Amino acid sequence: MDPSKSSAPPAGWSDEKASMGHAPPPPYQDNTYPGNPQPGLAYPPQQQGFAPPPQYGGAGYGQQPYQGQQYPGQQYPGQQATVTVQPTVYVTRGPLLNPVNDYLCYSIFTMLCCCLPLGIAALIYSISARESNHIGDQMGAERNSRMARTLNHVGLGLGIAMLILTIVYVVVVASQINLSVTC
Repeated sequence: MDPSKSSAPPAGWSDEKASMGHAPPPPYQDNTYPGNPQPGLAYPPQQQGFAPPPQYGGAGYGQQPYQGQQYPGQQYPGQQATVTVQPTVYVTRGPLLNPVNDYLCYSIFTMLCCCLPLGIAALIYSISARESNHIGDQMGAERNSRMARTLNHVGLGLGIAMLILTIVYVVVVASQINLSVTC
């Protein structure tokens, strides 16, 4: 080991901070309002809020003065009793016991055979009614079921009307063709 590189502190070394040439920091002052005078120096202290409640020793508002023997188990009348914290209970809804009809098959039939746009809308409401049945939402299931049924009835009515109009049109065109061929 090299003696010129010793790990000892140099001569005159001290652990005192005062020997470093710095002045000690000023004492801590709790000045919550910088730039404003301290309360009590220029302004009288302002009372905020309500007056403090009456002390337990005195009678107030129709109360009886405290007698030491009235509360044998407590040292003071204001002593708090034990507080029991109950665990948090999470309630989840399960599937409905009596599920609402979702009209899923009716919606698929309406979509494929009668009226495609109304059938698609009815299918969406049918799936929503089925999901509401599974999560236990009675009101949502009834609302979606009613809308799916209405759309299915309207789609079926339009599909039947279009079928009847198509048949009438084909019969009229066919009869005119037969009249023009025979003439």
